[in-house]
Amino acid sequence: MLVLMTADSTYDLESTAPATKEELLGRIAQGDQAAFGELYDQIAPRVLGLVKRLLVDHAQSEEVTQEIFLEIWQTATRYEAKRGGASTWIMTMAHRRAVDRIRASQAGRDRDTKIGIRDLVAPYDHVSETVEVRIEHERVKKAMSRLTELQREAVSLAYYGGFSHSEVAERLQIPLGTVKTRLSDGMIRLRDELGVAS
Repeated sequence: MLVLMTADSTYDLESTAPATKEELLGRIAQGDQAAFGELYDQIAPRVLGLVKRLLVDHAQSEEVTQEIFLEIWQTATRYEAKRGGASTWIMTMAHRRAVDRIRASQAGRDRDTKIGIRDLVAPYDHVSETVEVRIEHERVKKAMSRLTELQREAVSLAYYGGFSHSEVAERLQIPLGTVKTRLSDGMIRLRDELGVAS
């Protein structure tokens, strides 16, 4: 239906103008559900768009958007118009929530990765390990046979027996300096026999 308006007609423009977001937040702070619905209709598409741009996943974006509007309902009393516009306050909240969700997701993935790596049992070839140990043992045995009897005895006690230099000297009843010389000469000869660079 079309209404004809004349210059004499009085029309209240303020009654039909939509409320500002700042006004709506003030009413929401007082528990006005209708104001909340109106604010939701005005800004939900922008909030969802921002969140979806950050999160990409539509389902997570909807969930975070719902959390944002719950936070708006619960914290509308904290909004201060003198500190900034309502849209800015809401979009800042949306951005913060979206970034928090990204961080939480990343932390969860990192935790799962660490647990997965920790629980991963690396394949181990017992046969090749055993063969390598035997080959190395044979090489050392052959090199030890090339030492003099005195060097072999000192090296065997110190490295296979686990005795200190002074304990080797005591067992063999020789001076400590002699033990050190035999060990040093024996180790040089072993290194040369095994082809190990110093």
